[in-house]
Amino acid sequence: MHVKYNTHKSPDKRFYKDGLRFECRGDGKCCISRGKYGYVYVSFNDRRRMARFFKMSLESFTKKYVVREEGWFQLKYEGKDCPFLHKNRCSIYEARPWQCRTWPFWPENMNAAVWKKEVADYCPGVGKGRLFTAAEIDDILAKKRDVAGILVCETKICKSEMPDDLLKK
Repeated sequence: MHVKYNTHKSPDKRFYKDGLRFECRGDGKCCISRGKYGYVYVSFNDRRRMARFFKMSLESFTKKYVVREEGWFQLKYEGKDCPFLHKNRCSIYEARPWQCRTWPFWPENMNAAVWKKEVADYCPGVGKGRLFTAAEIDDILAKKRDVAGILVCETKICKSEMPDDLLKK
């Protein structure tokens, strides 16, 4: 079952109703902060996956690479770019966070004007590669909301329901 992210009644007004082509070109442009896009938020599962990648404990990984600000876990940045970006390549590609895995299909990008100005004009992988159907994009957007909910649960709403060791910095 596919959940429609955009709730427009017929006719379908989603600009991506016929799907969108995308293939990561691996040039790292999406990993570089462009002002307002300056954070990589990480869920518990993201942190656990990255800790395994580095053969570290979750606590050690979190202490070394993650900061918790305003209740949100996010990667620490020494400069303006992702700490795992080396020579314009993701050094943890196999273990990258969900936020990175779902680029460019982020809710804030799924508006025709934003897509054109902020995504298609910037990312060389847009318009290339396989066709993502509207249903696939809607599923990614729905999962993205679920992951955001998990982030909220980890840090705010469900805090009392989670073991203390899962909340450690």
